[in-house]
Amino acid sequence: MKNLLIFGVGLIGGSIALKVKKDTIFDRVVGMGRDKGRPLDSFVKNGMLDEVAKNIGEAISSADLIVIAAPVAQTRSILKNIHPYLPVDCLITDVGSTKSNVMLDAKEILGEKFNQFIGSHPIAGSEKHGPEAADAHLFEGKNIVITPHEKTNKQQIELLEKFWLSMGGIVSTMNPSQHDEIFSTVSHLPHLLAFALVNLINNKKSKDQLLEFAASGFRDFSRIAASSPEVWRDISLANKKAVVSDLKLYQKEIVRLIRLIDEKQTDELNDYLSEASTTRSEWIESKK
Repeated sequence: MKNLLIFGVGLIGGSIALKVKKDTIFDRVVGMGRDKGRPLDSFVKNGMLDEVAKNIGEAISSADLIVIAAPVAQTRSILKNIHPYLPVDCLITDVGSTKSNVMLDAKEILGEKFNQFIGSHPIAGSEKHGPEAADAHLFEGKNIVITPHEKTNKQQIELLEKFWLSMGGIVSTMNPSQHDEIFSTVSHLPHLLAFALVNLINNKKSKDQLLEFAASGFRDFSRIAASSPEVWRDISLANKKAVVSDLKLYQKEIVRLIRLIDEKQTDELNDYLSEASTTRSEWIESKK
């Protein structure tokens, strides 16, 4: 493949561009920004991109791989822009944290060209956002989930797997609904809880004093609350069913915890905390 077109050159899109440029995975890397977004010309000067697309039709018609790396709420409109110009030998993927909505949109919008789309979700990122946070090594050793469908042929899957392997990732396949349920629990929920904790402090009269004495526990828990609000707004709404379900389950855990503390259930509270501590320790050990 010769030409890579990236819609959205932020943390993920920028990191892909840097890695491709570093290892010469494609001959050319072309970036497409938002109409009202930040100009990308400076990223040509600093070597992240070879070119900023001026004509969307020309950029798409000459692409071998298109990566949609914009917030998930923008994916639908980007697919609409891509469809009229999409050549038959071009593969499209996205990098969104939700997959069911994206796959449904792609099927509806691309129609007979749906077989040219495979969803992706690189499990890599940072609380930092924007192209300045881009890192050519971001995907190394990280899980990459792809979501092929009934119209995807083996060659296209192998092509996308090869791309993500060239990024340094570890590729696995999953169906979209399974993906959304899993990542609601282990990714989307933790981010929302971090935002909620910080806003709990924001709503207290003693906010300044609380932040003055906050230390490592608060820093570790709240780190991901520095993530892009736009990204997590879109993810939460796109994966509404699973996210709301998990929030309600977490609410039940909070109610249980309140009861154990309020009733001074010493042994039960110790068991509750020990169970969580053991699971966390075993998980960390399994990642070594």
